Amino acid sequence: MSDQAAQLPSYITSATPNPAEKRAAWYKNTAPTYAGIFLWFVFWDSMSANGLSTGGLGATLLGIVLGGVICHFLFYLVPALFGLKTGLPLYVVGTSTFGAAGGLIMPGFLMGILQFGWLAVNAFFSSQALGSGFGAPGLAIPIAIVWTLAAAFVGLKGIQYVARVATYLPLIPLAVLVLGLVLFAGSAGNFKPLPSLALPEALGGGSSGGALKAILAMVAAIVGFFATAGAAGVDFGLNSKDEKDVSMGGYFGIILAIVFTAGVSVIAVAGARAAGVVDPSACNMTDALKVKLSPQFYAAIMIGLTLASFPGACFSSFIAANSFRTVMPKVDPFISVGIGAIVSIILAVTGWAGNLMSVFGIIGASFGPICGAMFVDYLLSSGKWTGPRSGFNPAGWIAWAVGFIVGILPNPMMEKIGLRVDIPCAAVAAFIVGAVVYFICAKAGLQSPVIPMPEKK
Repeated sequence: MSDQAAQLPSYITSATPNPAEKRAAWYKNTAPTYAGIFLWFVFWDSMSANGLSTGGLGATLLGIVLGGVICHFLFYLVPALFGLKTGLPLYVVGTSTFGAAGGLIMPGFLMGILQFGWLAVNAFFSSQALGSGFGAPGLAIPIAIVWTLAAAFVGLKGIQYVARVATYLPLIPLAVLVLGLVLFAGSAGNFKPLPSLALPEALGGGSSGGALKAILAMVAAIVGFFATAGAAGVDFGLNSKDEKDVSMGGYFGIILAIVFTAGVSVIAVAGARAAGVVDPSACNMTDALKVKLSPQFYAAIMIGLTLASFPGACFSSFIAANSFRTVMPKVDPFISVGIGAIVSIILAVTGWAGNLMSVFGIIGASFGPICGAMFVDYLLSSGKWTGPRSGFNPAGWIAWAVGFIVGILPNPMMEKIGLRVDIPCAAVAAFIVGAVVYFICAKAGLQSPVIPMPEKK
C-alpha cells in the first residue's frame, strides 16, 4: 500500500465493489423498491394539500409530473450512475465530494440520523391510523412507542424476515388507491379551486398565479420527501447491471410511481370535494374514504395501510444501523440505534413528526445540496468517480453549508427565531445552490487532492 493510500480510513480501503454476477435487472430491485416508497400512504394521502385549492386540478397534476422528473434526473440519476460505475456504496462514493474524513459525516452519519426522523414520521402516522382503525384514538401514544421499538429491533436483527413480507404488503395501498380512483374520479373534472385562497392580482394572482403557486408547492413537497432516497441511488446503482437498468429503474420506480400514487390521490380528493362528499378544504384521500365507506371497511383499510407501513419503518432502522456501524464501528449498534429510537419516540408522541412540511423541509435542505454537489462532481470528472479526496474536501462542505442555509430558510420552524424567508421549491433551490457553489469552488482550486485507492489483491 502506498503512503497516500495509508491515509485512507479502513471503511474505504476495506470496501469491495459489488461484482457483476450479484447485480440484477431494474424490475427486480430498483423499480419495486422505489415504488414501494411512494406507495407509503403517508406520502400520497395528503398530496392534494400542496396546491389543489389554489391552482386547481390541472396545475397540481402538472406539479406532480414535474416533481417526478426532477427527482429522477437531478436527485437520483447521477448518484445511481456513480454506484453503477464503482460498485461501491454511498458512504464511500461520497468521499470524492466531501473527502475521506468528511465522508463519514456527510453523507454517512447524516443519512443515519435522518432515518430516525423518518422512523418518527412512520410511527406517528401509523399509530394515528391504527387508533382510527380501532376506533380508539387514545391508543396512538402506546402504539407509537411499541411500533418504534419493534421496528428498531427488527431493523437491527431481523430485516431478512421483513423483506419477504414487504414484497406483498404494497398491494394494500395499491388497492386502496385504485378504490379511491373508482369512487371519486368521475367527479374530478367538476372541481374548482377555492376563490378565497387565490393569490391577489397585485401579486400576480388570477388563474395563472394560483397555478404557478400550486406547481411550486407540489414540486417542493415531492422533492423534499424524496431527497434522501435520491442520494441513496448510489446503493441502487451498485446493484444495477448497466445504464439502461439505472434509467429504467428511475422511469418506472420514481417518475411513474410518483405520477400514479400522488396523481390518483389528488384526483380522488378533487372528485370527492366536487361531489360534496367531503368539506371543500379537505385534503386527505382517506378522509374521503371514511365518509364513503362503511365504518368496518374503513377500519380494515386503515389497519391494512398501517401494516403495509411497518417494513418501511424497519428499513429506516436498518439503514440507520448500517450507517452507524460504518461511522462508529466501536459503538454497539444496539446503543446507537436505541438512542435514535428514543428520539424517534419523543418526536412521534409529541406530534412534531406529524408536521410534514417541516420534516420534508429539513430533509430537502440537508440532501438537496449533497445531490447538487455530487451532480457537479460527476460532470467535472466526465462521468467518472475520481476516488476519495483527502481530509474534508472544502468544495463539498462549502457547497453543502450554503445550500443548506438556502434550503432551511423557508422551513416553518424558522419562524420561531424570526428568520423564515419564503423561497419557492426550497429543496430544488438548495440543489441548485449546492451545485453552483461546488462548481465555483472547484474552479477556484478548493478541492483537496485525490488519494488513489489501493489495489485489491
